[in-house]
Amino acid sequence: MSKSANVGEKLPDIALTAPDGSAVKPSDFAGKKLVLFFYPKDDTPGCTTENIDFSALADDFAKAGTALLGISKDSPARHQKFAAKHGLRAPLATDAEAGGLSDELGIWTEKQNYGRTYLGMVRTTLLVAADGTIARVWSKVKVKGHAAEVLEAARAL
Repeated sequence: MSKSANVGEKLPDIALTAPDGSAVKPSDFAGKKLVLFFYPKDDTPGCTTENIDFSALADDFAKAGTALLGISKDSPARHQKFAAKHGLRAPLATDAEAGGLSDELGIWTEKQNYGRTYLGMVRTTLLVAADGTIARVWSKVKVKGHAAEVLEAARAL
């Protein structure tokens, strides 16, 4: 059976690592809406654009009572450099542990590129309701306009 993120299910409360090395868990955001955007790699074109787009809308998400958290397998140190280089305002977290949140949700999965099979992060965004249930899932996200679309969904929730 493959794991997946399903609307209506409780988001697993698995700890991630913040850029400062501290633990951050979905339950830390209990009582507010949460957008988790999983992306493949810091400082690649699509991932940089996605992070900049979410950061640009950070105040609007806050006004909508919604926290943001960008997640990849990159190290905390790499996240610090990435955030500083691009002036990112959306917090980042590392999900490097095997059996971590992206594994549990089926977002870290087998991918293929030019005939090569490897494990990788599928660009996915989750909108989590204040009660910790998954309200919406965007899988295989196309970056252009995505952050604004997620903001509208967060406002409507």
